[in-house]
Amino acid sequence: MDPSEQISSIVYTQTNSSYSFVLQSYVRNRRFNSSSTPKPTIIVTPLNESHVQAAVICSKNIGLQLKIRSGGHDYEGISYVSDEPFLILDMFNLKSISIDIESETGWVQAGATLGELYYKIAEKSRLHGFPAGVCPTVGVGGHFSGGGYGPMLRKYGLTIDNVVDAQIVDVNGTILDRKSMGEDLFWAIRGGGGASFGVILSYKIKLVRVPGIVTVFRVEKTLEQNTTEIVYKWQNVADKIDSDLFIRVLLQPITVKGSKGRNKTIRASFISLFLGDSERLVSVMNDGFPELGMTIKDCIEMSWIDSMLYWFGLGNGNPLEAMLNRTTKSVNFLKRKSDYVQKPISKEGLEGLWKKLIELGKTGLVFNPYGGKMSEIPATETAFPHRKGNIYKIQYSVNWNEEGSEAEKNYTVQIRRLHDFMTQFVSSSPRAAFLNYRDLDIGVNHHGNNSYTEGRVYGTKYFLGNFDRLVKVKTLVDPDNLFRNEQSIPPLPFNKEGDNASSSSAAPSSSASSKLLSYHFVFSPLNFLLSLLTLCMVIITVS
Repeated sequence: MDPSEQISSIVYTQTNSSYSFVLQSYVRNRRFNSSSTPKPTIIVTPLNESHVQAAVICSKNIGLQLKIRSGGHDYEGISYVSDEPFLILDMFNLKSISIDIESETGWVQAGATLGELYYKIAEKSRLHGFPAGVCPTVGVGGHFSGGGYGPMLRKYGLTIDNVVDAQIVDVNGTILDRKSMGEDLFWAIRGGGGASFGVILSYKIKLVRVPGIVTVFRVEKTLEQNTTEIVYKWQNVADKIDSDLFIRVLLQPITVKGSKGRNKTIRASFISLFLGDSERLVSVMNDGFPELGMTIKDCIEMSWIDSMLYWFGLGNGNPLEAMLNRTTKSVNFLKRKSDYVQKPISKEGLEGLWKKLIELGKTGLVFNPYGGKMSEIPATETAFPHRKGNIYKIQYSVNWNEEGSEAEKNYTVQIRRLHDFMTQFVSSSPRAAFLNYRDLDIGVNHHGNNSYTEGRVYGTKYFLGNFDRLVKVKTLVDPDNLFRNEQSIPPLPFNKEGDNASSSSAAPSSSASSKLLSYHFVFSPLNFLLSLLTLCMVIITVS
């Protein structure tokens, strides 16, 4: 196909009739889908790797910020929103997945979803799986690169602990694999967020073995059913119990009918995946966590792939093909935050927490246990540092449907007040946070003269002692900071006269550069952009 024809099929300008549909299809937070939300100059939806290369070179040469979106689940919308002129490189068409059961590996492109990945694995084997998340529409690119997790993390670790190779387009538009990118960059894109270093094209994953039968359960308790004692005990066993067992706790303020009318209380939902049958699960629970009162009647046995449907909320007789649906029933306004707990919260502390949750009225918490494999992997093994010493991770969660700034202020103030209240119970110096639960409250980078200083504020919370190594990698591979966002890894500042030895690596290749310089544009800015994309595609095609 002629490059100009390819451009028309993958590029959407603001005057294109499909522009709004393409933009909004992967917006997962209504806070960033209003008439006042900044919009990209263009959206590029690559159909092959050369289109990604062209977009990178184009963005670099025209000085337009490049935002990279795979599934759109970034909680703060930074993959598709910016306060400066930008283009979106929307990876949703790059969704190829190949599974090789003989070698127990697979290649998955960044635009594929977790549901699509699990479905492809199940097509080949019901005795293999992958330790990733429990939302089917989440894109692989961001989920993997930020250290995505799921209910097998205590057995097999994170997504990135099971990645053995990757392909990335670097600042020069070159496609690199693990060997050609080097171990430092390969380390960085496993937990450090790929969008700071290039455009992730695909990951090679190591499949994990799962039993033919797994067991799930969901047990709910309220304050009137001894929730304080049960949650307190959960804190003391959840990271130490059999690593085949993952028990998440969902805490929500609710209103129930009582003899004296409607009363506010807390509901604690214990949601589990066990890599084994119900008989062994009951034995494990009786030995380690009898306080929950879980019995074999609470257990549901199924295959691992069906357990993913269960965790997705699609387990009511839906076929596996339901995993392939990329649309969501509804998109809410939402805000998320995170914390890590390293010492059990006392019973008195929990009772204070219940009061705070009821007082605030809407915000909920999710406790996700660590231990097992997570405690065996050194904090420096990948860029993701939150390993041994963490009992569990907290997700703060609030959703709402009401339109308007007052509603947003109300709910975001709620979640921030709860986060402030929890300061006494969570990690400190620094107060750690999880990159994939993106939270701009903890710091924003304006990419000016103070970029490194600003980046260090949030960077040490997300990456602890790994932040400095990430900065060194960034400085080596992208010293001019092409790949940037509101919370990206900043490069080290360098002398404006060019004493940064790496700065030359940010320039286009000599052949590409000479061709670009010899091409004289006399168009409007938008036509210039489209023409440059066409030229970049020609150069890549003939190179």
